[in-house]
Amino acid sequence: MDAVLGWLADWADHVDWLAFVSIPVFTGVVGWLINWSGVWMLFNPLRFRGVRVPGLREVATLLPRKLQEVPGIMDGGLGWQGIVPARGAKMGSIAVDKVIAKLGTPAEFYARLDPDAIAAHIVEVFRPEVPALVDDVMRREHPRLWRDLPRPVREAVVDRVQAQLPNLVGRMTDEIGVHIDQLLDPKIMVIDHFRDNPELVVRVFRDVGRRELDLMVAFGFVFGFLLGIPVAVVDQTWHIWWLLPILGVVVGWTTNLLGMWLIFEPTEERRVLGVRVQGLFLRRQDECAEEYARIIAEDVITLERIGDFLLDGPRGDRTRQMLADALRPAIDRAAGPLRGAVRVAIGGQRFDSIRDSVALQAVDRTITPFRDPEFSRLQSDRIRLLLAERTRELPPRDFVEMMRAAIREDEWMLYAHGAVMGAAGGFLHLAIFTTGLVG
Repeated sequence: MDAVLGWLADWADHVDWLAFVSIPVFTGVVGWLINWSGVWMLFNPLRFRGVRVPGLREVATLLPRKLQEVPGIMDGGLGWQGIVPARGAKMGSIAVDKVIAKLGTPAEFYARLDPDAIAAHIVEVFRPEVPALVDDVMRREHPRLWRDLPRPVREAVVDRVQAQLPNLVGRMTDEIGVHIDQLLDPKIMVIDHFRDNPELVVRVFRDVGRRELDLMVAFGFVFGFLLGIPVAVVDQTWHIWWLLPILGVVVGWTTNLLGMWLIFEPTEERRVLGVRVQGLFLRRQDECAEEYARIIAEDVITLERIGDFLLDGPRGDRTRQMLADALRPAIDRAAGPLRGAVRVAIGGQRFDSIRDSVALQAVDRTITPFRDPEFSRLQSDRIRLLLAERTRELPPRDFVEMMRAAIREDEWMLYAHGAVMGAAGGFLHLAIFTTGLVG
């Protein structure tokens, strides 16, 4: 014991206490800067910023896989794009696989949207447009016949179409429900939307994990300060100038590593000496589930976007044809007792052309209420409640994967960035305390 105390006393006599005390403060500040800038790198910039380098695209395929993951490299650019917006499509895929797929088939999901309410809204919006629709088609297809018909007869045709409207629209929404599995692909819809709207991907991460990200930055100082204490001991024991930058690399890498661990690990709750240990993000699963569901329901899987996908998506032509086929019998019925006489008067081919034209135009007009923002907002509550319920039910490991998997392969960049900043902090400390800037 006396030998140990003697060694400590001798060591203390040779310590530069100002340098010793300053090292944990330095590593604390650097740790804070590392985590703050690391969070910035996660989200900014939304789009790639950099320069194109001739020949880099061809050379990039020969680079190590990790370097190929750096945003812009595979496209021949040197620069940066936020890790989260750069991985928007991947996050969309994970969102579907981990959460949205658990809502059931598209048919089950569509049933939750209350097709009867959708049909009622379509009838309400479409009914005033029926006279103009019939008039437009008839004037284009057979203006002379339409003009020669007495006004009461023309009005009777319009009245019959309007009377058929509830059944007509009900049949249309039923057809959508029956064939929705073939018409709607949630994965394509979500992935495309996330890829085209990187600001939305950033919003999901920031809004859902805001508290944890703020804590990660704050703990950067705590981790850096604590790690700086053994660094100070080593530095003042051996007095080798290159130790500080090298240990700075270790501190910088470890600070970011501990920050990520603090948020996401361990996935399952554990008790260590009676203390609850679990990733901070997982402790708020219920609260985060509500926020996540709100964003997805308001901006990603909306009735408005479902309508756009049905008519303008990759299977839009199939949707239009299916709905037109469903509408034709109702249009035949709307012609009523005039149907036979009209077919004789203008010919079967011309009558069929008029009927098909009405059906095709009606498809666009009847689906328009899907795109009504106000009605879509009301329906979003159903989607939000369903998504929140499923997200809360996710096993902790799946819940973590939902947010982390999109950036997991890129985390090494954050750690490397921490290591570089740690080394820079070590050199800066040397410059200040070794060259006599202080003291």
